[in-house]
Parts: sequence; C-alpha cells; structure tokens
Amino acid sequence: MIAELHRPIAVDRIGAAGLDVFVEATTAECAALAIRMKLPEVTALRCQFRLERDSADSLLAHGHLVAQVVQTCVVSLEDFAGVVEDRFTVRFVEAGQETDDNDPESVDEIAFVDGTLDLGEAAAEQLALALDPYPRAPDAVMPDISDEQAAHPFAALERLRRRH
Repeated sequence: MIAELHRPIAVDRIGAAGLDVFVEATTAECAALAIRMKLPEVTALRCQFRLERDSADSLLAHGHLVAQVVQTCVVSLEDFAGVVEDRFTVRFVEAGQETDDNDPESVDEIAFVDGTLDLGEAAAEQLALALDPYPRAPDAVMPDISDEQAAHPFAALERLRRRH
C-alpha cells in the first residue's frame, strides 16, 4: 500500500547532529488525505520534523504540524474551516523492535523497514490523532432541550402508544 503522503528518508542521512526535514502536502495529496480522514476537505498540511538519533536502533522525531481542514460540525451538521496544530514527539524503530509499552504517556513508536522512514505517513498519522473527534463550529449552539424532554426521552413514543 502506498500512503497518500509519502516522503521517504534514509536513516543513514541522519547523523549525530540530527536533521531538519519539512513535509508539505500537494493539492492531490491533500485530497487523498481528506478521503482517508473522512473529511470534506484538507486544504493544506505542513509538518516540520527535527530528527535525532535516540540510540543505535531508534530515532526521535520532534514535529510541528499545521493543517487547514474542513470538518463537519456535530451540532449543526454544517461544514466549517479550521486549523489543526500539534506539536509531537514520536520514536522511529526498526520493524520488529517495537516495545510492548501500553503507557499512554510514553512516546508513540512508528516502525520503519529497510532503513527508510516515511515522514509523510508520520505526518498523516499525527493529523489523524490531532483531529477533534467531535468537531464543533465556533458559532454552533446546542439545541435547547426542555427539562421535560430531557427527563423523559421516550415521552413522544408514550403519547403515540396511548392514542392506539
């Protein structure tokens, strides 16, 4: 499977001084990411990576992601534009060397194969993690639910039952 945003980089390029890499999605890649993320639109995605050797077997990547997206409001069901921004750290490890650490506070690991990192896929995964699962437009107002409706969610069904 080829990722929607593919930016391979050889691990050998990352020396003791580290390496800065900038990833920017094209218009076509943004459209493919929107489909993957089930979003109406991804307008732009940029991610700056600072890669550093962590050990002989792993690398740390400190990233700053900024994406312009269109999401659907869970309140009004209308589309709205917004900015997703996230700073993150991930550890790249050789496939098969991943830890079994389930601690949510530990650094996430991304496996790589054949000495090549895919920074595009890493950026796409970080976008997916940074998206609000219940997006609300800035001006969205929750509908007013009276106390009677809130107390009796099946009141309307009860009234129908009494008619028959």
